[in-house]
This record gives sequence, structure tokens and C-alpha cells, in this order.
Amino acid sequence: MTRTDLPVVTALEEQIYSQPWSPNVFESEIDRTDRAYVVVDEEGAVVGYAGMLFVEDDAHVTTMAVSPTARRGRYGTRLMLALIAEALHRGARNLTLEVRASNDAAQRLYDRFGMSKVGLRKNYYRDEDAVIMWANDIDSEEYADRLRSIEEGLNG
Repeated sequence: MTRTDLPVVTALEEQIYSQPWSPNVFESEIDRTDRAYVVVDEEGAVVGYAGMLFVEDDAHVTTMAVSPTARRGRYGTRLMLALIAEALHRGARNLTLEVRASNDAAQRLYDRFGMSKVGLRKNYYRDEDAVIMWANDIDSEEYADRLRSIEEGLNG
């Protein structure tokens, strides 16, 4: 993600989330060296984005969104693959995130990436709890096999 992506990213953020990040938040986030942000496009137009922060050997997915008009196009899978590739490049061994308790589609996506539900954060969102999900040992050969299988499913 670059500053040129921010108008589209913030418009998607406002369209999708009840508590959207401001353009200033995105600007400060993409400037930080302990963060990584990616976009996915369709025919040159940004249709999704995701971000991650890094603390020691943990990678924490901070945000992910796909345009409602592009859902079911496997863009969430592509975003996760890009984030995990960056996490591995930076030496991460574990992956974590919070997801709305009602967001079954996202939870299924994260489950495909080997993430397990490990807890609940009460009132994490203004109007809802969050499910805490983790995947450990993402630097293992077993996890690499999982990623290869997911990639083959995208390309096959």
C-alpha cells in the first residue's frame, strides 16, 4: 500500500466498517517500519487491503477488507497469502488477529490458514465481541505445505 492507494482504501474503510480508520491513521500506519500493508486489485482498481504489525516473532493482522462488489473473488485469500509471506520474511513464527464474533465468512477464511479460536475479547468493537484467533509455527514445513495447497487452489 502506498499513499496513492489511500483515497480508495479510506473510501472502502468507510463503506465497510462502522468504526472506520481515518486517513491520518492509515498515513501514520504505512510509515511505520513495524507494520506492513498490502492492496489487491482487479484490472488496476484496488478492491481490498490488509495490514499487519510485528512484535518479536508474532505477526498481528490489524485490518482486512474487500469491497462488497468483489467478495467471493478470493481476494481475502490473496491478501492473507501476501501478509503471511511478509510475516515469514520478517521472521514471524506466530500469526494472530481479532475478528467480529458474527463474521463467519472471515472466520472460515482464517481457519483455512490454520488459525484456531483461542478466546474472546468482550466489547472489543463498540457493538460486538471479537474472537481471538492464532496460528503457531507458521515457519514450519507443515505450514508451508498448507500455504502451497492454498496457492494451488487459487491457481488451479
